[in-house]
Amino acid sequence: MEKLIITAAICGAEVTKEHNPNVPYTVREIGIEAEKAFLAGASIIHLHVREDDGTPTQDLKRFQICVDEIKGRCPDVIILPSTGGAIGMSTEERLQPIFMKPQPEMATLDMGTMNYGGDEIFVNTENTIINFAKEMNSRGIKPELECFDKGMIDMALKLHKKGIIKEPMHFNFMMGVNGGIVATPRDLVYLVNSIPKGSTFTVGAIGRHEFPMVSMSIVLGGHARVGFEDNIYLSKGILADSNSELVEKAVRISKELGRDIASPYDAREILRLK
Repeated sequence: MEKLIITAAICGAEVTKEHNPNVPYTVREIGIEAEKAFLAGASIIHLHVREDDGTPTQDLKRFQICVDEIKGRCPDVIILPSTGGAIGMSTEERLQPIFMKPQPEMATLDMGTMNYGGDEIFVNTENTIINFAKEMNSRGIKPELECFDKGMIDMALKLHKKGIIKEPMHFNFMMGVNGGIVATPRDLVYLVNSIPKGSTFTVGAIGRHEFPMVSMSIVLGGHARVGFEDNIYLSKGILADSNSELVEKAVRISKELGRDIASPYDAREILRLK
């Protein structure tokens, strides 16, 4: 079985220091957390950025200085910026990170609209998805196809048939998110069996579901996403001191299950980024 790619989602747009005081906001904090996650075994940093007070932003300049900070600490790591941003942002705001210099190797591409709860709706129309995909294609940026439910896989496959989403496809299954697919073994197997041969996939899950779903992904030949964006606890009731602790736990599980950990070089080979 190929080596395990670990993605560290180090801060997200919603989790705050009130949830866990170790969530990074500042440029320096983000750089430190990215470096610690990389040294622990992560080959990809999934990046949202914040203002110093924790406000989520998609500002191009803020992304640029955060990426420069990370690359100054760990130049080999793959940085995967979010084009999801936060609820209420315009599509123009959300797309800004793909215009960084140098341009990112990958970026997220959300494959559908989500009802997050109450009146919070994360809107991704078909035209939005197509526009984002075309912008990424024109720059040679590989999209990570963010799927929160089975229908989002179907949208990816539909756009693939139209030539808008290119092979080989890389999916990220996010499970246990309100409004999306639940985090159960049955449902993960269903998602995995729904993607084409030759595709790769990563699995992330919210809160207590993170490590059970990551463990299943490791067994099924997929890859792992962990980090404060999805889960702030190392174990029940114990807050993680750093994203690196969550990465280290994924490394331990993977090694117990007989899979070695991918370096950034390995990850680029597996995802065909070269």
